[in-house]
Amino acid sequence: MVLDFVTPTPLGNSWGLGGTCVNVGCIPKKLMHQAALLGQALQDSRKYGWQFTEEVKHNWMTMTESVQNYIGSLNWGYRVALREKNVTYENAYGEFVGPHTVKATNKRGVEKLYTAERFLIATGERPRYLDIPGDKEYCISSDDLFSLPYCPGKTLVVGASYVALECAGFLAGLGLDVTVMVRSILLRGFDQDIANKIGEYMEEHGINFIREFVPIKVEQIEEGTPGRLRVTAKSTKGNQIIEGEYNTVLLAIGRDACTRKIGLDKVGVKINEKTGKIPVNDEEQTNVPYIYAVGDILQDKLELTPVAIQAGRLLVQRLYGGATSKCDYVNVPTTVFTPLEYGACGYSEEAAVEKFGEENIEVYHSNFWPLEWTVPSRDNNKCYAKIICNIQDNERVIGFHVLGPNAGEVTQGFAAAIKCGITKEQLDNTIGIHPVCAEVSSAIQILCFSSSII
Repeated sequence: MVLDFVTPTPLGNSWGLGGTCVNVGCIPKKLMHQAALLGQALQDSRKYGWQFTEEVKHNWMTMTESVQNYIGSLNWGYRVALREKNVTYENAYGEFVGPHTVKATNKRGVEKLYTAERFLIATGERPRYLDIPGDKEYCISSDDLFSLPYCPGKTLVVGASYVALECAGFLAGLGLDVTVMVRSILLRGFDQDIANKIGEYMEEHGINFIREFVPIKVEQIEEGTPGRLRVTAKSTKGNQIIEGEYNTVLLAIGRDACTRKIGLDKVGVKINEKTGKIPVNDEEQTNVPYIYAVGDILQDKLELTPVAIQAGRLLVQRLYGGATSKCDYVNVPTTVFTPLEYGACGYSEEAAVEKFGEENIEVYHSNFWPLEWTVPSRDNNKCYAKIICNIQDNERVIGFHVLGPNAGEVTQGFAAAIKCGITKEQLDNTIGIHPVCAEVSSAIQILCFSSSII
């Protein structure tokens, strides 16, 4: 049986079967990022000989309707797949009420009790709010953005996570006036050399950044779709107060694990009281032997959809198929779909220095210019690749980072190579495909003696 229930957002939005990634995460994000890339391609196309004189503008409603139609097809596909596999699906909120027992409450408030031999918790996370006047009344989150029934207009994005920068990037790419309010650093946990390059690129392409400020109040000046909001913010370094007016305020300041209201205390499952995350062993088993957990709710694990899928698949194979393979949480590739895409696998430079010592790592780096960008003469020397090697282990590659178009496609292949223990010498001996962006990885010879030297 699958129990799946979406608690509506403060603005009343909910969605279908498939979780965050399908409905309000990776899928709509990538499609809207693609919409922004198409806008850039239209500009480039003139230099390639394409001629068009009519006004080119973007229609928000056409885009959101197309995106939501595709998501709806995925929702239906999952329901069909569950039925074909004889899995009972209940659109109901599940919470433990006793040993081996859950209560399921549907949207009409009807309750049912179910018992099972084993349970798998995969409740994920939901966006965090600021707990300031006006945040839940007037602000939106990524749970609202992708089905927003009107163009958001002039937008303030609060946060510096990948969600904040991705959303700010595609909104600006669609022609909107976008400002990002940053409390401290960009992309915490990612390579900071790359993070700063992303910030510089976004600023150069018209996105405003307000650094070291946090909102303390949001007020509605005018109702509408969109209306007008006044945001009051305070400096994190002093007492300076600033105000600004926007049509939409998007909060992307982090996410909280959905574990505190599902009755875990009733069955004795331990959670990290500060974060709500669930500690598990290397087989995704909680401290209660018959209860398992996967995904973003796990303590000290990666918050990535493919990781949750892999962990769940291997767990089921171990429990019911006699398999023994466990999920490998090391060297997992990921991509941040900012306007200049960022693909990464392995250690950041900061983490590598902390783990192995600065004297034991070698960093190679290079800027590059995609061939496709040369004809329209844009963004020369903005794309960047960095390879981090462990000197003590035959210069084995322990970190791969690339900033450029199709970064995810490039990184996926290198992730397999890193899993196999590729060394810098082997990388150098790999002949590049010419002319593509990925060939930069087999030609990097520039040593980076300090992350401040570019």
